Amino acid sequence: MKKSKTCIWKNRSILFDLPYWSDLDVRHFIDVMHVEKNVCDSVIGTFLNIQGKMKDGLNTRQDLAEMGIRETLYPRSNGKKIYLPPACHTLSRKEKISFCQCLRRVKVPQGYYSNIKSLVQLKDLKMVGLKSHDCHVLMQQLLSVAIRDILPNKVRLAITRLCFFFNAICSKVLDPVKLDELENEASIILCQLEMYFPPTFFDIMVHLIVHLVREIKCYGPVYLQWMYPVERYMKILKGYNKNLHRLEASIVERYIAEEAIEFCSEYIEKAKHVGLLKSRHDEKVDSKGSRGLHVIIPTVEDLQQAHLYVLNNSMKFCHTYFAMKVY
Repeated sequence: MKKSKTCIWKNRSILFDLPYWSDLDVRHFIDVMHVEKNVCDSVIGTFLNIQGKMKDGLNTRQDLAEMGIRETLYPRSNGKKIYLPPACHTLSRKEKISFCQCLRRVKVPQGYYSNIKSLVQLKDLKMVGLKSHDCHVLMQQLLSVAIRDILPNKVRLAITRLCFFFNAICSKVLDPVKLDELENEASIILCQLEMYFPPTFFDIMVHLIVHLVREIKCYGPVYLQWMYPVERYMKILKGYNKNLHRLEASIVERYIAEEAIEFCSEYIEKAKHVGLLKSRHDEKVDSKGSRGLHVIIPTVEDLQQAHLYVLNNSMKFCHTYFAMKVY
């Protein structure tokens, strides 16, 4: 496609040549999982000044000076050093320590979240190795708790509303009547964030928040669309690979072997299934502790004998007590 004076685009997708393309309600499907992860990385990276993920720096402050907005945030040169005035979203060292310690001390059930202690580095005051599901839990549950005693009230309110928005659209039950309110809420949240965060914060991923509710109206709840099941299964298939020169053949060979073992294990007594993981809390639930004293579970007969022993001795004690009192 040749660029004309009236057209700002350089290329045109061949999908627009399809006869049914103009009739589609949703032409480009937006994955909520990746949008949520990128938004979470931008927010946390800006708060903790993580290199490569922060949206506030010298170039951002120079862009503000070029646009002529927010004069109080312009970079100031002091000899050879350049001083960047703190913004409303800038955290002090004490606030960063409070933020990281709050996330590090969180305790959740097994399988609900990854090991948060391995993600938070108190020495460098940053978070590394965040996966998609980690960002999912952070945005919907933990981030609003971690910032409850830091940041100004208006900034904290905007971030909390953003967390509540993601929590609302990811619910399994959605009221169609309230979808219009959620769509308006997304626009209000972005307008609030624009007042506190720099323009570089608003990349394409942050902008896609506005379109999420519209896709829910067309496709249905988010949990029926996102990529978590696909990503988890792809991880399983990648674990089958042991030959880098023959990827597909290696995956197929190990997949067939596991299917055969799983089929045979159904006919063998006391055999553990290959694909099922065993929780480390199963023994504790079954009253079989892995540490400490050995617990002996009494049988029904033992309980009946103990119960009879208590009744007999209590009756003897009562007769003796009343006899002494009368005497």
